[in-house]
Amino acid sequence: MVRTVLIVLLIVLVVIQFFKPEKNQSGDESKSISTVYTVPANIQSLLKDGCYDCHSNYTAYPWYDRIQPVAWWLQHHVNEGKKELNFSEFATYTPKKQAHKLKEVAEMVEKNEMPLNSYTWMHPKARLTNDQKQLIINWAKSLQAQIEQKGI
Repeated sequence: MVRTVLIVLLIVLVVIQFFKPEKNQSGDESKSISTVYTVPANIQSLLKDGCYDCHSNYTAYPWYDRIQPVAWWLQHHVNEGKKELNFSEFATYTPKKQAHKLKEVAEMVEKNEMPLNSYTWMHPKARLTNDQKQLIINWAKSLQAQIEQKGI
């Protein structure tokens, strides 16, 4: 009985390897945040290392994304992240939504809720120092204020 269950499980694991999710690698940045606002190079670098895998149109996938069901789990995370905030589509947001998303960026970084701990375990470049966190928070709040000054 146990042997049969293990064999069936092995067959299922082999079969699901053929069902791969579509990769998030369009790389389309024509509507990115940097097309409508100045993003300093140091901030852009921090966002790229700590945010863009889940919050842009281009994910740099790790080696283990080729293994099912891990790839499905990763793709779910990416889809959820992009639904919440997509820096590659930021120019399409209304000014009110842009300001709100920047406020959320500052809050999430301030509360250490982003980047996710589960992400930083495997992506050491995404681990932010307190100074780096403060840079992102200050930038997000400043840009939020700039947008709100223009009138939403």
